[in-house]
Amino acid sequence: MQLEEKIWFWALLIIPVLFLMFLILQLWRLNIQRKFADKNLLKRLSPNQSTFKSVLKIIVLSLAFACLAIALVNPKIGTKLETVKREGVDIVFALDVSKSMLAEDIAPNRLDKAKQLVTQIINNLASDRIGIIAYAGKAFPQLPITTDYAAAKMFLQNMNTDMLSSQGTAINEAITLAKTYYDDEEQTNRVLIIISDGEDHSDSASDVAEEASDEGIRIFTIGVGDAKGGPIPIKRNGIVLNYKKDKNGETVITKLNEETLQNIAEEANGAYINGENTNDVVESIRDILNKMDKKEFEAKQFADYKDQFQWFLALGIFFLFIDIFLLERKTGWLKKLNLFNENL
Repeated sequence: MQLEEKIWFWALLIIPVLFLMFLILQLWRLNIQRKFADKNLLKRLSPNQSTFKSVLKIIVLSLAFACLAIALVNPKIGTKLETVKREGVDIVFALDVSKSMLAEDIAPNRLDKAKQLVTQIINNLASDRIGIIAYAGKAFPQLPITTDYAAAKMFLQNMNTDMLSSQGTAINEAITLAKTYYDDEEQTNRVLIIISDGEDHSDSASDVAEEASDEGIRIFTIGVGDAKGGPIPIKRNGIVLNYKKDKNGETVITKLNEETLQNIAEEANGAYINGENTNDVVESIRDILNKMDKKEFEAKQFADYKDQFQWFLALGIFFLFIDIFLLERKTGWLKKLNLFNENL
């Protein structure tokens, strides 16, 4: 699906404005009516007045505006799928989701910074295939090799430190799992990008990295955090309640372990990149990928899209007609239902 004119989504802001104006009008009308007469007398003077019908009218009008806004956006659905040949590199991102990634020694925190880095790298890719792995005490496949960058970014944004119960930083398991992502044994342009603070790593990470290098996988590591370190906040609804403490009751200070990440990269014919500056990271990865040989592979993509605005336009006009002919006074069958106990 494609959205041709996304700017028209701003038109949806009309809906909360309509509800606000409706609420203000109802409060003003209620205030005036109270000055005119008491509640019982008003019911006798206007027995057919319906609060339900007024609410129904504003809901129908809002639906009409929503449909018209979507019609202006003009969603399109792919109707013709074709196979195309591309050249690129297979890139697997292994993202550390351990609790230490919640430290805020780099804004907004290590995990969010890591997501920003991966998102920006993806935004600068062209024909490369990508996959995503999440790891903490264990590694978990998040997204297999694909050319669907939109899906990759969606999966990426949903990653958090609660998705894996086992804690630690099992980089060795992430590297081992990454080996299963590459589907061509003769492929030489395999890239694994590890984004981590390097803490609580396994001693076997460097050995596993060397084994990966023997299989043609180049590992690049990106360090997020600060060497001085910071505490790990414990939050609820965005408010810091406390900081993680060790067995002795002391506040845990987690630090960026660049040495570990550098060793892993060196063992796998790669390089270490400090993740503090997003632009520098993106440029470094771009230069690395541009110098690599490209593999030709087939991918399916939609070649023809059909407009769908007419359905939303028709639905919007339909709701407008309903709103025009929908009166605010009670109808017979609604009066019998007595939904709001208005007959008492």
